[in-house]
Amino acid sequence: MARRKKPELQDVKISSYAAEGKSIAQLEDGKVLFVPGAVPGDIVNVRVVKNKKSWAEGKVLDLVKPSEDRVDAFCEHFGICGGCKWQMLPYEQQLIYKQQQVTDQLTRIGHIELPEILPILGSPKQQFYRNKLEFTFCSHRYRTTEEIQAAGDEKLPVEPALGFHAPGFFDKVVDINQCYLQNEPTNQLLTVLHEYTEGMPYYDQRAHTGWLRNIIIRVARTGEVLINLVLNNEDEVERVKMLDHLVEHIDGLTSLYYTINPKFNDSISDLDVHHYYGKKHIEETLEEFRFKISPKSFFQTNTYQAENLYKITREFAGLTGEEVLYDLYCGTGSIGIFCSKGAKKIIGIEVIEDAIEDAKENAAMNNLSHCQFYAGDVSNICTDEFFEEHGKPDVIITDPPRAGMHEKLVQQLLKMRAPKVVYVSCNPATQARDLQLIDEAYKVTKIQPVDMFPHTHHIENVVLLELRQSI
Repeated sequence: MARRKKPELQDVKISSYAAEGKSIAQLEDGKVLFVPGAVPGDIVNVRVVKNKKSWAEGKVLDLVKPSEDRVDAFCEHFGICGGCKWQMLPYEQQLIYKQQQVTDQLTRIGHIELPEILPILGSPKQQFYRNKLEFTFCSHRYRTTEEIQAAGDEKLPVEPALGFHAPGFFDKVVDINQCYLQNEPTNQLLTVLHEYTEGMPYYDQRAHTGWLRNIIIRVARTGEVLINLVLNNEDEVERVKMLDHLVEHIDGLTSLYYTINPKFNDSISDLDVHHYYGKKHIEETLEEFRFKISPKSFFQTNTYQAENLYKITREFAGLTGEEVLYDLYCGTGSIGIFCSKGAKKIIGIEVIEDAIEDAKENAAMNNLSHCQFYAGDVSNICTDEFFEEHGKPDVIITDPPRAGMHEKLVQQLLKMRAPKVVYVSCNPATQARDLQLIDEAYKVTKIQPVDMFPHTHHIENVVLLELRQSI
């Protein structure tokens, strides 16, 4: 049975921005059409890929007339690679849409009283701002529509690729020649690997075969560089040759690791990471504070903007030196340590044990004796008995993952009655949901959006909540 052809729409005028990188067009029948990759003001031809009763979603086929706001992308991989999807927008316009996204989500989902939202804080760097990148070896290079159409009936050969997963494909990778996300030696690493690994078995994500899987590179603004090579299985002779080649050819390499990952997924959090060369960790700085970064460490990806994010968090906390500060979802302790000068005591809680070990070492490295860190699920650890032993919090800083705070923790916050809660979020939608849940006890008094990821739709948002006086 022939596949039904999806409808195509001609000369569609994109009217406004929605959220999550999608723009909006209003169709003649009153239906709302969401279009990723389009800019308000564009006139485009669109293929409808989803069609519901009151809305539809489309894919741009042709740019008939570009918006006056459009600019040329700076990367050759734009439109194919899954990252940096907003390169066609001037940075100032990106910030306007991100501000709008925070406003829309807090009001539409939260349905609570809000103060005026402060103007978004843009990133001081819009290129080469990431301190961590992960590239994937894949046996199947992603083929563009243009490549496939040009080939006609000719069968295209299977080719390997080293780069980023193509959007929507777990088993195809866009081959990256140059990336603008991270400082050198990142692009040098790509060049060295493309040359050295030619003819070697790249990983096949479907068949679970091949040797080379991933390579993770961290570049700190201290100039130190950590690389972790991830392999599907052990081949000691070839592994040693490859690692020695990286040592010889990558400038400024500080620390080199390798990981054997025989699993079907790419997560290495539960695997042994083996040190091969150099220091066992690299160091990063935020203000005068120093932080140990090891292969499994979590650290804010944009160091330059993380410093500004933490300054806002510290300012919202309003510390005087007398407070007991709880840092929930503390990771490697970076927020708590950054705020340590203003607190009498810091209690950090994080589910990942390796991160807690790093947090303890980070506190020791900064000569901080009043910081204590505990491993476990935040919603389980924060009990009445825990508060009895360590003191009730005067200020809580919570920085949960994209899914937001666990419902048990939300209920615990309502019981704890800390005078202030500073909520740092990487997902304003789940943040809005959580704010609604604690609105009975807390009033939102300050809101500050912060752009951590230029040229993407992602946005951080910091909210100050203060205990209602009637509680």
